[in-house]
Amino acid sequence: MTSAAVPAITSAGATSSAPAAKLQMHREGAVLVLTISNPAARNTVNPSIYRAAAKAIRATSGFRTVRAIVLTGEGEHFCVGGDLRRLVRQRKLPQTEQMAHSDALNEWVMAMQEAPQPVIAAVEGTAAGSGFSLCLACDLIVAAEDAEFVMSNVNFGLSIDGGGTDSLARSLPPQAVIEILLGGSVQHARRLHDWGVVNRIVPRGTAYATALAWAQKLAQGPFDVQARIKELVHSARGRSRREQLDAERGVLVESLYSDESGKRIKEFLAARKKG
Repeated sequence: MTSAAVPAITSAGATSSAPAAKLQMHREGAVLVLTISNPAARNTVNPSIYRAAAKAIRATSGFRTVRAIVLTGEGEHFCVGGDLRRLVRQRKLPQTEQMAHSDALNEWVMAMQEAPQPVIAAVEGTAAGSGFSLCLACDLIVAAEDAEFVMSNVNFGLSIDGGGTDSLARSLPPQAVIEILLGGSVQHARRLHDWGVVNRIVPRGTAYATALAWAQKLAQGPFDVQARIKELVHSARGRSRREQLDAERGVLVESLYSDESGKRIKEFLAARKKG
């Protein structure tokens, strides 16, 4: 698969002359590499990227030439989540439209879970909000030693999306999950590694190379057996991810259209503009 880009809107933090967010795709042998490309805005994402990523992953399910997938971000950061400026505009539009956007993000998450190939996140810099959720939705996580993870949604009066509550609740005790989700504070890679959420800690700047090497090694394994093992792991859990995604979507949309969220997002963007 050759390198490709998808249409996207200008993301938060980028000027009108900055490149629009896009998803880059290329192959490294049997490994499909998906790169969130919006470095001027720390790789914020939008519904166009959600749909492109889900489509790309779904398209590989029937092709044994793709044996592993790596998800990463261009430049110094993995992904800081959604575009707050888009969310400000979204508040003036019907809630049904935001439900559709959330569904598109959820399809990306489900595509990664249902893919027969192992999906590895390569994390440098920051993974925030839905960017953190996307990491957690991957089967494996390689993180730079100074990488930072934060469920920043609560800081803007928003609930969690992208399966973050589901992934963390399956990995950690309730006390740890509540701390991460309600506090909206930074979690360092080392702490998440100690908890077993992050698989490997590597020197800064080497997360992608390590993830790619790991993916290439896994790509040499038995395709059908690996796919069945992955399916068994996910099906062994209680509440389905789809049910949790649907529940998250409802609360996220409700919180987005609240006065509290509108106020917090406006204050944050105003402070960023002054800075």
